[in-house]
This record gives sequence, structure tokens and C-alpha cells, in this order.
Amino acid sequence: MKKKVLSALLCAAMAVSMLAGCGSGSTDQESESDSDKAYVQDKGTLVVGITNFEPMDYQDDKGDWIGFDADMAKAFGESLGVDVEFVEIDWDNKILELDSKTIDCVWNGMTLTDEVTSSMECTDAYLNNAQVVVVPVDVADKYQDEASLADLNFAVEAGSAGEEQVSERGFNYTAVTAQADALMEVEAGTSDAAVIDSLMAAAMIGEGTSYSDLTYTVSLNSEEYGVGFRKGSDLAEELNNFFAQSYEDGTMQACAEQYKVQAALIEQ
Repeated sequence: MKKKVLSALLCAAMAVSMLAGCGSGSTDQESESDSDKAYVQDKGTLVVGITNFEPMDYQDDKGDWIGFDADMAKAFGESLGVDVEFVEIDWDNKILELDSKTIDCVWNGMTLTDEVTSSMECTDAYLNNAQVVVVPVDVADKYQDEASLADLNFAVEAGSAGEEQVSERGFNYTAVTAQADALMEVEAGTSDAAVIDSLMAAAMIGEGTSYSDLTYTVSLNSEEYGVGFRKGSDLAEELNNFFAQSYEDGTMQACAEQYKVQAALIEQ
């Protein structure tokens, strides 16, 4: 009888030991799966959510994505040992796209708003920016301060910092898919003005551009750009380190100069 009891106790002890071992393995696996870096490297692709936004992300004559953000994203992907895939997204759905893992990050001249920083794991700021008012050149002298803007109908990108600025001021506006569409609205005369990023305005409107009859006047704010990953992602800190290294060795400045955004670059 004593032998049977002893045998039962030994079996029970072995079972507990085996369960503990299984639990330990499960924890390790869960910990590994919690790493966004490991997830991206395992699938071999960093999927970057963007919009068509010169000089940050836009297509060349061959249809390849280029720009300051696009080039830096490619370099970051290379440092991780993965390919980079650019996916155009509805900017208003950027957080949903990120959380559902349709994309791995939002890297497209994204303003670090309270909504963004509370919903994403964001990098440190890397570029300064502002939201500016774009109007036709022939009426620009009428719109040189905020008070003069009250009766205008604006076009803004849905979910953008531009939309936030006009909404806060109670201006009338139409939300469109992208900042480029907002410019087209003003060019076509279907909106009186647009609010877009100052870096985009510098690259896309004025003499020598496709929008030579447009100009920008009033600056509504000052802000900073950051890159957003899923909440808790370890890739945000990984990119911070990459930015710091790229700034130190001069490649970040060289890329900024190529796309004429060097004056907005923030020291890393």
C-alpha cells in the first residue's frame, strides 16, 4: 500500500514538473511574439502606411516610391534585414490599419498630435512642420491673417492635422482623401483654400511647380513629425536608435538636403 502511495506521489510530482516546463516554454514564445521587431523580421517585410505626399512619399517616373520618408524607411528596412513595402492608406483610418496589422507603421510626415501619441508607439520627433493656408496667388493679399479666413470654404485631408486646425477654429471645410486632393480642390475653384503641411507646400506649389498659381500665406500652428508603430512596439526605439546613428554619420542630413527639407530637420 505504501508503495502505491509513493508511486502516486512521484507521478503527481512529475506531472507538475512537466506542466511547469510547458508553462515556461509558452511564456518564452509569448514574449517573442510580443516583439514587433521579431514579427517583422520573421515575415521579412516592413509594411509602411503612406499617402502621396511630396516631398515625403511620392512616386517617380517609374512608379517607385521616393521622398525623404520613403528613402529613410528603405534604409531602416535594410538595417533590419527586411524588404520595405509601401501601402497607400486612408489617412483617417491609419490607427485601424496599424492595429489590424495591415501595415506595420505610419511613416508619412505624421504630426505628433495627442490622438497619435495616445494610440501609437511613436518615435522622437525628426522634422519640424506647420499647417499653412493655401490660396490662389491673385487673392493672396486678402488673406494674410487668421481673421481674414473666417468666410472661406476649406479643403483638408480627412484625419489630418490640417482638419484639426480648421475644425478648432470653426471654419467651413470639406474633408478629402489626401492633401494633394485638397490642392486640386483649390486649383479647380471648388474650394476657396486648403490647409496642408508647410513642407508639402514648399515642394508642390509656387513658381516652377504644377501649382504655380497657388501660394501659402497664414501659418496656423507649429508642430513636429514622428513615425508611429503599434502601441508597445519595440520598433519605435529601434528607429530612434537608427535615426540617431543616421544623424551622426550624416546620411540623414544628406537625404534631407536631397529633398530640400534640411532646414526642418531636428537634431537626433
